[in-house]
Amino acid sequence: MAAIIVLGSLNMDIAALAPRLPQPGETLMGSHFHTAPGGKGANQAYAAAKLGRAGSTAMVGRVGDDDFGRQMIANLVATGCGVGGVRVVSGTSGVALILISESGQNSIVVVSGANDRFTPDDVAADAQLLRGARFALLQLEVPMPTTLAAASAARAAGLEVILDPAPAPEHLPPELLKFVDVLTPNETEASLLVGRKSPEVSVDEARTIAAELQSRGVRHVIIKLGAKGCLLLEAGTATHVPAPLVKAVDSTGAGDIFNAAFTVACSEGASRLDACQFAVHAAALSVTRMGCQASVPTRVELDAYLRQS
Repeated sequence: MAAIIVLGSLNMDIAALAPRLPQPGETLMGSHFHTAPGGKGANQAYAAAKLGRAGSTAMVGRVGDDDFGRQMIANLVATGCGVGGVRVVSGTSGVALILISESGQNSIVVVSGANDRFTPDDVAADAQLLRGARFALLQLEVPMPTTLAAASAARAAGLEVILDPAPAPEHLPPELLKFVDVLTPNETEASLLVGRKSPEVSVDEARTIAAELQSRGVRHVIIKLGAKGCLLLEAGTATHVPAPLVKAVDSTGAGDIFNAAFTVACSEGASRLDACQFAVHAAALSVTRMGCQASVPTRVELDAYLRQS
């Protein structure tokens, strides 16, 4: 029985590298192309399965009846993630079309595809998958009514609900927040949720923002601060957890890996503070490598890294 249930999106990332981003109507010759499984839900499920015990994580979501869907399911299976809740629907899977310039700029178009066909009725039909689990990991890349239904069903089944509010809307529905045990925005998302315009926040600013978010009904708040680590607010106490100093080469997916690692540590009995320590090290190790799911460390690597820090 899986301890962690991830309910969310599965996308195939389709990326091309060119000297620069094209102008409207312009065709450029690119130098590299690759596809890789992605989507915030699948990223977190993959990372949790890789970092956790065998059989500890299961994914619930939708893919299309196409090669991308089959590849994404196989990828999760290969890392030991349960896929009984990943249903195939007619039509295309979700995709993210990514153009990357040699300077590092990018333009991204996401076509949700099958993710938009993940409905509250589907959550109800798969409610048995929540039985016996302890944590539900949610994001905002599927329709909001589906996320709300998932949070409600998870709470009713006695699970701790961890919500990554990404991509962040300007307002989170109050009826969703009442089901959330741990809210985990990054600094940009946290700023947006409280009406600030700054994409970066200091540790002191994070304390103020976290308190405001907690006042809206969330039990605990973690603000992911990138190279500055994270800020945990629980039981009225705000604690800054610094990240180890690393040479970052690609931060793609670091927030997803943080959430997965945090949830894995909690599922193994760690306190939230210790789980944050585990998570900031997992995220720090991941940014030293290229890619998203490809950058997830093994548990052996992460444990060794923690011992050295």
